[in-house]
Amino acid sequence: MKIFHTTARRTLLGSALALALAGPAFAKDDSFTIAVIPDTQNYMDYTHQSAEGFPFDANAMFFEQMQYIANNVESAGGDIAFVTALGDIWQHQTLEIDPGHAARGFRRVANPIMDSHFAPTPKVKTVEMPAAKKGYDLIAGKVPFSVVPGNHDYDAMWTDSNHPPAPVFKDMSSLGMLHPGGLTNFKSVFSDKSDYFRGKSWYVAAHDDGADSAQIFTAGGYRFLHIGLQFDAPDASLEWAASVIGRYPGLPTIISTHNFLDTQGRRLSNPAIDSHAVDSRDNNPEMVWDKLVSRHDQIFMVLCGHQHAQSMRADANRSGHKVYQILSDYQARGQTAKDAGRKLQQGEGIGDGWMRLMRFDMAPETPVVHISTYSTHYRKASRDTAEYVGWYKAQEQPQLSDEAYLAGDDFRIDLTDFRARFDKSARVK
Repeated sequence: MKIFHTTARRTLLGSALALALAGPAFAKDDSFTIAVIPDTQNYMDYTHQSAEGFPFDANAMFFEQMQYIANNVESAGGDIAFVTALGDIWQHQTLEIDPGHAARGFRRVANPIMDSHFAPTPKVKTVEMPAAKKGYDLIAGKVPFSVVPGNHDYDAMWTDSNHPPAPVFKDMSSLGMLHPGGLTNFKSVFSDKSDYFRGKSWYVAAHDDGADSAQIFTAGGYRFLHIGLQFDAPDASLEWAASVIGRYPGLPTIISTHNFLDTQGRRLSNPAIDSHAVDSRDNNPEMVWDKLVSRHDQIFMVLCGHQHAQSMRADANRSGHKVYQILSDYQARGQTAKDAGRKLQQGEGIGDGWMRLMRFDMAPETPVVHISTYSTHYRKASRDTAEYVGWYKAQEQPQLSDEAYLAGDDFRIDLTDFRARFDKSARVK
């Protein structure tokens, strides 16, 4: 196993994207891009809009991001073949505890710190969810896409009575243990019966009314299977995902789920939000790896958000083949708010328009994925932004050198075993 966030990472992954792009051009049919939308909750947050006294409407940055994607999908003449959103679409909840967990005997206790920031509010339905829908309307019908629920997208996010908060806050463990529950809100926008997905040939399977879903897209001369899993996916979700993989044998498979890696490249949950610690039906990241990802050789990549920064690791699965796991989450970035004169609280951010663009070049003997980080607000990639390290490193990964920090948002992956694994089963003739 290798965790790529040091000098060794740069050596193993090879040259930066800028050098890769200077190489020979590939035919359009041999390359394509997957657009990865990290946590967008702070764009949607009703407190981050001018109606609440914020200096600008943060959701305008989200609309700009989605319009950029719409302008660059293959159907519009661009090269984006698939879009995946990694969860935490909006910020707040509508219930103190969901009926499902209450009926099973779980009990909520007050949490002064969390309740002051994330108290249930009807503005989820009047401000945040409508903004999310407006954004996804921009790409609807233009490109295959997936949206998974993050912990903020559940109807409730409550503190479990068996893991209460500490009297005095010292660190994240002082918050006790939060648990999300109920997906009525999420399903009202993104269920398998929504206009986004109903009847779409590329939307091939769903579970739990679309909280878990599967899509197939063709790009770069291959058919790909994508599976989106809900937060800390329960056993039923993992069993369903395994059945979908069995239904489409041999297709290179990408998993998107909200919570999988931390910022050091470990499969660890956020210490304050680990649903498995509260509910044994759920699975933490290491359990998802063990029960699903490592067992199915078709899975070659896992994408996730949730934890505030970026990291990447590669592990051999049980068949000895590599699985690339990539964290992308820019929600704590708030330079745009600072530029507007807003003093942000610790940990508060907007997102500043940053997203991941993963360009697959399938023409070389060894296919390559060029991963870049691009801001639709600044209209620049991280590698072209002189202020990038100064803006973000200290709050995200201060332990890294400037070079290593930049490499974490601009690198390449050589898919060394891709052709041997998938040429016979997934290549389009």
